Amino acid sequence: MLSLTACNPILRTHGYVATEAKPQAVNPETDTKASVLARLGNPSIKSTFDEDLDEDIWFYMNSVRQRYAYLRPKIEDRSITAITFDLDGQVTQVAEYGIEDGQYVDYVSRKTPTRGRELSVLEQIFGTIGRIPTDRLGGGNQDIPGGPGGPGGGR
Repeated sequence: MLSLTACNPILRTHGYVATEAKPQAVNPETDTKASVLARLGNPSIKSTFDEDLDEDIWFYMNSVRQRYAYLRPKIEDRSITAITFDLDGQVTQVAEYGIEDGQYVDYVSRKTPTRGRELSVLEQIFGTIGRIPTDRLGGGNQDIPGGPGGPGGGR
């Protein structure tokens, strides 16, 4: 019985979940920012580009992830609805994107070299021998923290 429950996937929904009205039902001829906000609520993301543009875009995003036991989650479904408004707040375009429209982004894995040379573990451990300042080891400097002249010292 336990082995059968381990094979059932766990589905999780992330992002915007439409309760009554779907974002795809927005009509460019009749809807405005106020009607879209009243019907759908706040968008997942608003465009944050230059305010001099003659359009504003709201994105309603939703994704469903599937997970089996200890395996890495897999995105089962994704939908993004982009609603474009003009300067007067009138809907001009409604675009729908799915998981098939996504693109893989290849991150650059190069590293920036540091200046100097790399030290081995032994060079790091034994490299400080002979470099310890001897004037700080004795009682010559009374301002060493924890020493006789430092905080709490001599008490």
